[in-house]
Amino acid sequence: MSDATPSPLVLGAMMFGTTIDEATSFALLDRFVERGGVWIDTADCYAFWASADGRGGGSERVLGRWLAARPGVRARVRIATKLGAEPIEPGSWPARREGLSAAAVHDAFAGSLDRLGIDRVDLLWLHREDRSVPIEETVEALAGLAADRFGVSNFPAWLVERGRAHARAIGATPFDALQLNASYLRPRPGTLPPGVVHRFGVLSDEQADHAAEHGMDVWAYTPLLSGAYDNPEKAIPAVYDHPGNTARLAALDAVAAETGAARGQVVLAWLLSRGLRPMLGGSKLHQLDAALDGVALQLTPRQLERLDEPDRYEWADPYAER
Repeated sequence: MSDATPSPLVLGAMMFGTTIDEATSFALLDRFVERGGVWIDTADCYAFWASADGRGGGSERVLGRWLAARPGVRARVRIATKLGAEPIEPGSWPARREGLSAAAVHDAFAGSLDRLGIDRVDLLWLHREDRSVPIEETVEALAGLAADRFGVSNFPAWLVERGRAHARAIGATPFDALQLNASYLRPRPGTLPPGVVHRFGVLSDEQADHAAEHGMDVWAYTPLLSGAYDNPEKAIPAVYDHPGNTARLAALDAVAAETGAARGQVVLAWLLSRGLRPMLGGSKLHQLDAALDGVALQLTPRQLERLDEPDRYEWADPYAER
């Protein structure tokens, strides 16, 4: 495998081992590393809804077999996995899921390490909030786990900061990453895009501001609207059909025409300009190659200004002079 420039793209392994077979999964992983990919994201619950037995773990198992089959590749990649959302028994989600109690956290993490065939992960995510358990209990459980970093997905900002404060108080590693849905288009207020099943799953201005204030990484899932930006056979979901996106689509089309890039590639480059790390869950090599090219796309200051213009309201700038 070549020594390519590290890519900021995250490879999402959600469907590896279910709708994406092992041979295709290995091919995608190999291409990702060949082209400088570093971060691979999975979860213990992936993909229970598509598996034959209604349980997750398939994605982690495929990754574990790939790591075992590629001596030396572990030193070149970073593995992120999530816990907290696996159904307790098939068909019980979301009413009964493993949750974030201390016992559940320890059991789930041990299972992930076993399936991945590694003794440590680079980033461990809490997949979704669990208000039946104090966040302090969860943070204390994380403190003893073999993970270099901790992050949260689909959490409100206030709960993230409460957990960070408790970690600092006990001398543990605080959360330093968020994973949320984000794209160039914005859904209508009060709606959730397809595939987002968490109340706080869509990146808000408040969450973005909170992350920026504390230097936290933000990973953006489903940034390409499952291919709808460029695939004429896929309609842009109805939740994005509102006047606020009319100007965004016009700007996106103009910049795509100027660069000669696809709309989705411009979206990926724009997300990076906003400090967001995009994630790709594609199932084909050409989709992966296009995304890797997209995050390498260099937009000019004027192009970025044009893309940002629909969000610019000087009166709303918290640092504007009064």
